[in-house]
Amino acid sequence: MIRDFNLLATTSRGNEDEACSELWYLLSEVGDSAPIVEKTGVAGLIAAKTAFNPFEVIEKFRQILRERPYEFRYTLRVIPIEKVVRTDLGEIQQAALELSAKIAPNESYRVTVEKRFTETPTRDIIEAAASNIERKVNLENPDKILLIEVIGGLTGLAVIKPTDILSVIKEKVL
Repeated sequence: MIRDFNLLATTSRGNEDEACSELWYLLSEVGDSAPIVEKTGVAGLIAAKTAFNPFEVIEKFRQILRERPYEFRYTLRVIPIEKVVRTDLGEIQQAALELSAKIAPNESYRVTVEKRFTETPTRDIIEAAASNIERKVNLENPDKILLIEVIGGLTGLAVIKPTDILSVIKEKVL
């Protein structure tokens, strides 16, 4: 699996190969001449590395989805990742602290953890990530989300707005 991915995509179980091809195609459509797209070993989860800013890629994907929704047959969600570290509470804590600079002093946040292939308790991950972030917590309607995606020995983190994740099914019907 790619160790420095900056996008994660989900698909239905069993469609990983097709989703990889689709994601590779979509990345080349937005101008990336050498994207890397690989299965993660987790059913339904794809990792990708693009040369572009992952947030801008998602906006370009959203535009493609509006104009040509048939281009998205296998990809269900696309998630931006800003930093990848080893799945170690100290490294997660440090990365979360660095990324927390994106949360303005007057903004609220919450930590969302998606974990696969790890025994580390979710509560421990949240406590490590949030321990040094001095911002207001809002679990219901936060301004920003500290997203932590654990995939075995690697953890991807990003500070996002709820709209930064491309949810193909929801957005196709709008």
